[in-house]
Amino acid sequence: MTVVHLPLEAGDPGESISTADARLRAYSPSVPASTGFTHVVHDDADGAVITRSVLPCGARVLTEKMPGQRSASVGFWVSLGSRDEAPGMLGSTHFLEHLLFKGTARRTSLDIAEAFDAVGGESNAFTAKENTCYYARVLSNDLPMAIDVLADMFSSAVLDPDEFDRERGVILEEIAMDRDDPTDFAFEQFTAAVLDGSPLARPIAGTPEEIRSVARDAVWEHYRAVYRPENLVVTAAGGLEHERVVDMVRESLTRAGWDPDTPGTVGARRSNDSAVLTPRTGTQVFHRPVEQAHVVLGGPALRVGDDRRFTMTVLNAALGGGMSSRLFHTIRERKGLAYSTFSFSGAYSDAGYFGMYAGCAMDRVDQVAQLMRDELDRLAHDGMGAKELSKIEGQLSGATVLALEDTGSRMSRLGSAELKTGVYMDVDEALDRIRAVTSQDVQTLAAELSAASSVQTVVGPQTVSEALPIQN
Repeated sequence: MTVVHLPLEAGDPGESISTADARLRAYSPSVPASTGFTHVVHDDADGAVITRSVLPCGARVLTEKMPGQRSASVGFWVSLGSRDEAPGMLGSTHFLEHLLFKGTARRTSLDIAEAFDAVGGESNAFTAKENTCYYARVLSNDLPMAIDVLADMFSSAVLDPDEFDRERGVILEEIAMDRDDPTDFAFEQFTAAVLDGSPLARPIAGTPEEIRSVARDAVWEHYRAVYRPENLVVTAAGGLEHERVVDMVRESLTRAGWDPDTPGTVGARRSNDSAVLTPRTGTQVFHRPVEQAHVVLGGPALRVGDDRRFTMTVLNAALGGGMSSRLFHTIRERKGLAYSTFSFSGAYSDAGYFGMYAGCAMDRVDQVAQLMRDELDRLAHDGMGAKELSKIEGQLSGATVLALEDTGSRMSRLGSAELKTGVYMDVDEALDRIRAVTSQDVQTLAAELSAASSVQTVVGPQTVSEALPIQN
């Protein structure tokens, strides 16, 4: 069982980290990565070996060797998300994610697509509020190609003006598609209300008005300022050798015109100081031509790295994490008021949220919302019995292990550890933390969440009470 605090500073080549000598590394400013170094971070019980290297230029490479795997997943990460955009640039990070697939000095957009199609691989990307990732899954033998293409995209995109204008239309269609999905729209409006006062409240894709007005030159400057060696994190998992992956990254960056041996700095992790939020409390209702109302209820919650995150995991599983959860059993099974209902949470460096969701008939919104509150309050008042706690431990243990059976999940876990907290925790330690959660822990957190659950979002047809505020 191992918890490792991933450093930002350089160490001696071959230095290892163990539970005994690992020490907490506070979020810190950029520091020299002068000579580059390697840490063997962990040797897992299933034979997986996790290793981390920092190149002299500041780029970080983390791998998890999974014995027996014939495929590998690789991701190129940058700690840049929608929250980091300047005024007049909102939506540009997501715009940039699209544009990196549109061609480099060495490859056209078709070349990029055909490179993966020719080997039966997959490639994609996602933009989040605090990071962006470009990733691929291929056979292990094709990993050199995947790394070379992703490195080329990351470092040498051209942002062709004609492609820029075409992709603007694609993104406007994507925004329209998301707005047409009432569930997605409800969650976006709920998150914006809870995180109001923080850049985290912004929609990741921006608004149609912002996308129509953003200029290609502004996005280009945004790209060149942030997509730098010190901000690059490469993670890979599967059938691989760490040293070979590091060599591939070095060779690919060199071909792209970056010198991996030029002394640089390692990009700082984000501050974890709590954000000052001003949640828009009360009920906000949005009319859409739909058959069903979508109800989201909740409020501010834990940020990334909070010691109570394992308690939150247990609470979520008990309240709305499956077909035997409290919300599902009460709202769907006993009352027959909804087809889908669950609870959820999200965490960022300085803020987080918690919520409960149900889809129901418009005339049942008040009843369903009250039942959600009642179940959370009951958890806050009574906690969990030993039988329920044991069931949740078993549920989470199985789900955690099953989620890490594929290379993509393990690749993502490495990226999250490096970018978000700097703390790597193996599966056994994570399960031990879950098993250590008590009924009192859940009860205390439930009480806090209940007190903070003052935001309600409803998206539904125009049959809502005139007494409720209406927004479009």
